[in-house]
Amino acid sequence: MLTLLASSASAQEVPVDALLRPTTDSWPTYHGDYTGRHHSPLTQIAPANVKQLTLAWAFQTNLTQSIKATPIVVNGIIYLSAPDNVWAIDARSGRQIWRYSHPANEGFKIGHRGVAVLGDLVYLTTPDAHLIALDARTGTVRWDVEIADSRRGYWSTNAPLIIRNHLIVGVSGDFDNLPGILRSFDPATGAAQWTFYSTPPPGTSDSLSGGATGGQMWMTGTHDPELNLLYIGTGNPTPVLNGAARPGDNKWTGSIVALNPDTGTLVWGFQAVPHDTHDWDAAEVPVLVDADFRGERRKLLLQASRNGYYFVLDRSTGKNLLTTPFATVNWAKGVDADGRPIPNPGKEPARNGRLVAPDEAGGTNYRSPSFDPASGLLIVSAHDAYGIYFFKPEHGTVGWAGADYTVHGRGVLRAIDYQTGTIRWSHDLSGGAGAAGVLTTASGLTFTGDSATSALALRSSDGTTLWHSGIGRVGNSPITYELDGRQYVLFGGGSVLYAFALPQ
Repeated sequence: MLTLLASSASAQEVPVDALLRPTTDSWPTYHGDYTGRHHSPLTQIAPANVKQLTLAWAFQTNLTQSIKATPIVVNGIIYLSAPDNVWAIDARSGRQIWRYSHPANEGFKIGHRGVAVLGDLVYLTTPDAHLIALDARTGTVRWDVEIADSRRGYWSTNAPLIIRNHLIVGVSGDFDNLPGILRSFDPATGAAQWTFYSTPPPGTSDSLSGGATGGQMWMTGTHDPELNLLYIGTGNPTPVLNGAARPGDNKWTGSIVALNPDTGTLVWGFQAVPHDTHDWDAAEVPVLVDADFRGERRKLLLQASRNGYYFVLDRSTGKNLLTTPFATVNWAKGVDADGRPIPNPGKEPARNGRLVAPDEAGGTNYRSPSFDPASGLLIVSAHDAYGIYFFKPEHGTVGWAGADYTVHGRGVLRAIDYQTGTIRWSHDLSGGAGAAGVLTTASGLTFTGDSATSALALRSSDGTTLWHSGIGRVGNSPITYELDGRQYVLFGGGSVLYAFALPQ
């Protein structure tokens, strides 16, 4: 279905430089730029003065849902989303400029990651799996297309990714046995361009999937313009816990895949979780780093994956360079010659339960990590946890098909040496598994939040706490920008967006 209300010639002028080399007064895309590093070159707020941070303004959404979205900042305007909602907010004062509310629908409202902006259009995905283009000046709808059929069980939460004249979005859907899809649309008109299936489309099959469905791509990917490759993580197979119904590795679920963004063609894939039976999506951010690795300059892809393992890949070829745990794991017997963990059959869900680490929430999850190039650290909101997994034939072959219960868990921020996987420092997070992503800055600061009450600033070199503010559970990835010579740091605490800055 395509509802075309208007088109915009200016929206076709893709500001590639804004994504390759963002200006310090903006945060123009979900990760800040194409690399997924969630790192800023700003230095005004530094370890020596961060304790002076004060509240500059606060914006209340007046919703019951907590803010999970990463704010986008373009031309002095913040675009903030929640399920079925977008606000345009003055980035200096926190004043609302406009609000868009999507019509009531039956979509699954689990949260929302953010929007994309191009030219004079703002793009929003909705719980009923629509992609909407809004006028950036007024919030009025310019066009509305369907990404996938929500009546079949699809929904969408992710922030779109713009690569030249491609607007790329994924969906979610664990409740039914649905193929994983990623779609590209024309940013100006909403016309469909291509669809990538991580598992076979309905009515087809292949030898790689083993009959599995799933593999949804519900997080925003990253992009290397030099290689012209789009990198994205795929979700778990379905039925989720009934592995016997889908024998084999179940490619390309639980994988990092590299696609040609012009065609949606698979260039290479690396499976982080062969034959996943524990709901460990590999949808976490594929972080792109150009750096030395064992004495050789390489194009690297780093991922701290939900299954508890840290991977380093050559992003040109998909060849694995390193696999090592970064969180508590007991589910694998070892690592094979291709760098893939080898599942232990003794940890498969069973009628009388199996104690498995990590639990279903994973060694990490959707929350963005950050790569600090000065220290060579990938800083990750991690989770050490055990869960008990159950399966019996009565659970069937559709959707979840089983049960699991967390029996112990703790949240911890971990700084991983990108070359070795060694944990250089750890910082315990209050309130259990964290919900906040991580932001680093060139001044040597790490910003994040815990699940209890606090926004946090740590020293990136050793994890020492330098500042905190009790704004409530931080549920999004903090960002930073500088306007009129003043640097702001934004956190989502509950239903409020908080902006902190140094005193004027």
